[in-house]
Amino acid sequence: MTKILFIFLDGIGLGADDPAVNPLARVEMPCLQALLGGRKLTASAAPYEGELISLLALDAGLGVEGLPQSATGQAVLMTGVNIPAELGYHYGPKPNRQVAGYLTNGNTLFSWLRAENKKAALLNAFPPRYFSGIESGKRLYSSIPLAYTSAGHALFTQEDFFAGRALSADFTGQGWRSMLKIAEAPVMSAFEAGGKLAALARGYDFSLFEYWASDYAGHKQDMEWAVAQMETFDGVLAGLVEAWDLDEGLILVTSDHGNMEDLSTRRHTDAKVPALVIGKRRAAFTAGLAALTDIAPRIRSEILG
Repeated sequence: MTKILFIFLDGIGLGADDPAVNPLARVEMPCLQALLGGRKLTASAAPYEGELISLLALDAGLGVEGLPQSATGQAVLMTGVNIPAELGYHYGPKPNRQVAGYLTNGNTLFSWLRAENKKAALLNAFPPRYFSGIESGKRLYSSIPLAYTSAGHALFTQEDFFAGRALSADFTGQGWRSMLKIAEAPVMSAFEAGGKLAALARGYDFSLFEYWASDYAGHKQDMEWAVAQMETFDGVLAGLVEAWDLDEGLILVTSDHGNMEDLSTRRHTDAKVPALVIGKRRAAFTAGLAALTDIAPRIRSEILG
């Protein structure tokens, strides 16, 4: 059995080698670039096979007209089902009734693992106002939290974050101070957050961390902020790779649709999305990996055997 940590980066595609519009072509990411043999995370880099990492380009459109969207894309990642093809459309950002049906029927990655008594966790901590919004009906779960809670898991809270059992959505905790105005929120460096992520993930057979700021940067067409987010992510990756057991476990990084890689538009894109798989035992996982529909079955196979 292989432990897997899945880092979900919302709204990141493989774009052009054009630093004028693509933050991933502009930003320096020393850790990731070292793993990729000096390459940046753009379309021209994929596919790539290194000593510790594979980079593949995944189809997010799945044969359905229109631009891929968050609700259906994330639901595909949780189920392995080509939901846009079955429904005839992409949908987002939050699940409608039809998409939610796929996430609440006991046929998701989190449900499969729970049925086999495997330990799984969504490692994000959610602040009090998130839960207030859900309880009042003013906020809807996105696809990943919906799949997680529908499998019988409870989301981590502010108490869990303060106790070190989960991480903030921005990795470092700074957002809880600057955006949520919670002055006592713990803050760490990106590198420290990566080490913490590794330590938390070791306690589970499968763990997932959801990072949405990348999609937000794309919609805002904010180059400076997008570059800063990717610099933070690279610091997290450096701490994570140093602390991770690369002989036994796998780190998976992928997305649901393109967006941030092309800041010439506020809309999503039809770009393929990157699949970064890090670890020495990744050959079976990456063989033939080609689309979002492949992710959940591969995780299930690696963990359940």
